[in-house]
Amino acid sequence: MQKEQSNLKLLPILLGFFIMGFCDLVGISVTYAQSQFNWSETQAGFLPSMVFLWFFILSIPAAMAMDKYGRKNLVSIGLLITLIATFIPIISFNETSCYITFILLGIGNTILQVSLNPLLTNIVNGKQLTSFITGGQFIKAISSFVGPLLVGYFSLKYGSWEKSFYVYTLITFISLIWLFFTKIEEGVTEKKTASFSKTIGLLKDRNILLSFLGILCIVGLDVGMNTVTPKLLIERAGLAKEAATYGSSWYFAARTIGTVFGIFLLRKFSEKVFFKINMSVVLFALVALVFAENQSLILALVCIIAFGSSSIFAVIYTLAIKSKPLLTNEISGLMVTGVAGGAVFPPLMGFATDYIGSQQGAVGIIILCAIFLLYCSFNLNNSIVQQ
Repeated sequence: MQKEQSNLKLLPILLGFFIMGFCDLVGISVTYAQSQFNWSETQAGFLPSMVFLWFFILSIPAAMAMDKYGRKNLVSIGLLITLIATFIPIISFNETSCYITFILLGIGNTILQVSLNPLLTNIVNGKQLTSFITGGQFIKAISSFVGPLLVGYFSLKYGSWEKSFYVYTLITFISLIWLFFTKIEEGVTEKKTASFSKTIGLLKDRNILLSFLGILCIVGLDVGMNTVTPKLLIERAGLAKEAATYGSSWYFAARTIGTVFGIFLLRKFSEKVFFKINMSVVLFALVALVFAENQSLILALVCIIAFGSSSIFAVIYTLAIKSKPLLTNEISGLMVTGVAGGAVFPPLMGFATDYIGSQQGAVGIIILCAIFLLYCSFNLNNSIVQQ
């Protein structure tokens, strides 16, 4: 009976992971908004920054607020802000409201990413944490996979891709109400509320520093691939915009399948071995992508990259928490700050593309992310606390 109650409490939290996947909508939105508002590559590269910049600004304050007001309350606030964000395009959609929508989406998503995983720890046994966090990433990946299909459908059917926000508004509203009526015991902690200086001070720990930079790069890689895949298909395979955007769905489909395999493989292999093997494969596929011209080969390599990198965020996040389990809230805030990689790398990709004159520049930036992640996979090995 108690297990059934725990499973019921898990459901609204897992739906929260689906809402978390809404931030990946920005990748496909770049292609449509760039065409709609006549942006250059550099200008288009700043739209993801509107979403992911807030992870740098708000993650640590959100972790501090979580200590003070509770994890469930913070998740609810994140859902409410996301609800407002998705409702704006329904009322009015132009260049200004587009920016406002993605700014609010970034703020809401930041709060969700900081507070959802810690809230999950109030229900899930610690030994199962890696699998459940990976499971959350699986649900997020499903949301990301559906996004391009949904946007493409509304674009072709109604000639208005932004009408897809009707669906996002409805799902967010259901999630907010469901969580509100779900009782979750968070327990009482005797530790003091985290301070900004204490949280930043965690970066003095070599393992936490590498984990933070690793999160920065894995999110940069993920957002970068989400953004560049349709552009590669347009540039190299000559596909139309609507057809090319389905390339992002291939990416997210492979990432979704990858998270399923990750859930099972992480029960059999250590996080560190898993990390090393997967990043080696991802780097090889990215180098091959530099030379790929055929549509089928591009999609195959994109799927390999998505599959191999799908569980890396969960692996890095879990390794960081395991190293200092009593500082879960602080580490969560610090790690989610690294999601700002989604704000850092797309503008660099846009600049590199404009400078070189092709998407080779964007792929080159993503390769740099993969090289550092491979470095992390070997060097984290020396500083993880053995369980």
